[in-house]
Amino acid sequence: MIRGLLGLLVFVGAIAAAIFFADHPGHVEIVWQGWLVETSVGVLAAAAVLAGLAIALLYWFVSLILDSPRAFLRHRRARRRRAGYRALTRGMVAVAAGDPQEAQRCARRADALLADPPLTLLLSAQAAQLGGDETAAKGFFTAMLERPEMEFLGLRGLLNQALRAGDRGTALRLTERAAALRPDTTWAVENLFELEAREGRWDAALETLAQAVKRRIIPRERARHHRGVILYELSLTALASGDRARGRNLAAQAQALTPDLAAPAAHHARVLLQEHRTGPAAKAIERAWRTIPHPDLAQIYGAIHDGAAPLDRLKSFERLAAQNPDARETHLAVAEAALDAQLWGEARRHLEQALNAPAPPFIARLPNPAPFAVPPAADESPSLAGPTPRLCLMMARLEEAEHGVGPGSREWLDRAVTAMPDPRYVCAVCGGESLEWRVLCPHCGSFDALAWRTPAWAAAGNTVPILAKPPSAEERQLPAAHSASG
Repeated sequence: MIRGLLGLLVFVGAIAAAIFFADHPGHVEIVWQGWLVETSVGVLAAAAVLAGLAIALLYWFVSLILDSPRAFLRHRRARRRRAGYRALTRGMVAVAAGDPQEAQRCARRADALLADPPLTLLLSAQAAQLGGDETAAKGFFTAMLERPEMEFLGLRGLLNQALRAGDRGTALRLTERAAALRPDTTWAVENLFELEAREGRWDAALETLAQAVKRRIIPRERARHHRGVILYELSLTALASGDRARGRNLAAQAQALTPDLAAPAAHHARVLLQEHRTGPAAKAIERAWRTIPHPDLAQIYGAIHDGAAPLDRLKSFERLAAQNPDARETHLAVAEAALDAQLWGEARRHLEQALNAPAPPFIARLPNPAPFAVPPAADESPSLAGPTPRLCLMMARLEEAEHGVGPGSREWLDRAVTAMPDPRYVCAVCGGESLEWRVLCPHCGSFDALAWRTPAWAAAGNTVPILAKPPSAEERQLPAAHSASG
């Protein structure tokens, strides 16, 4: 539109100039080197315009000839770049489709066509990994470290390789470098924390956890639980080094931060009991019994009152039972004390109540374990009721003590064989089971993932354990991406 108006204005101006010069022709004489040229002003102006056009055309033609090699090179580079991007795109599609030969072919073509290695390093690394050539992939990831814009991506690829190879030392160094480059990146902080925990670097893990909370990478409530578990380990370290005051203080903090775990509370009570502080030790057990009644706590509570008469021990356990009167473990603990006191009726009453009391809820293996996995709370999974081997053995003991060896005791011994299993520690990540609580799962190494639960195979009605499927290589990895570009 604008160009049309400009053209129209030029055309109108030319006509107006022609009319003007026609009405006012004038007279021009040029004398030069003995030559005389006579003409009108209009003809002279027209000749000047034509001469200017000729000079401009000659300049354009000469420039075209001189610039043609550079134009040809520019066109060739643009064509190669388009072809390189097409090869890069096809290579990415081949990686997604799982075609290593096509991916490698496209990677080589893209590398030959594009004079920009960062664009092809990632495709080359992924193609090498897809073809099973981890050595070549490592070379490409290492080359990325030399380029600031690719360094973080190269670290991620090398980290995944180190995790798959089980080289935790290298993985930790790479993760520290990645977290230093981008401290707000979730996977870097999660991996750093998990690796520090697996290596037993508790002070460093505590600092990483604080930074993760500060940057809102994990919720505060979950971080609180992790902190309690770390303080438990630090308490053990302090006690081993002879610093009992610090160990006792850390043990108390660990119990307060992990009310759903019996082990920190049991540890705290043991420390107090070793110092002959039976009153605070009993209060520590009673406080923990409100949220996590557990056989280990009952055992330590019995040790606190070890020198008391059987009836006095029973009264002590009744005090403990008042903290959580409806729990199955409460009835079992009081029944045990009643058996020791030879109060058969009281023992039978509590054992019968234990039969109908719900067991700790079962927990199944999480299909997609989240970073910083914490087992679900007790009210998030269903509970089971029924006899367990431990309860059956106690009933058999009662029958034998009260009536002697006979059909009653034998019946309970037979039922113990097919009874629902007693609770044990179950990993929320891999589903592995353990009779002892540990900071790291003994099967998959996950941090703070064990919880006192009834195994999932019991919930399915099985009488024999179903061995948990061993975690795959990817599941054994920390929360890193499964591909360098993820």
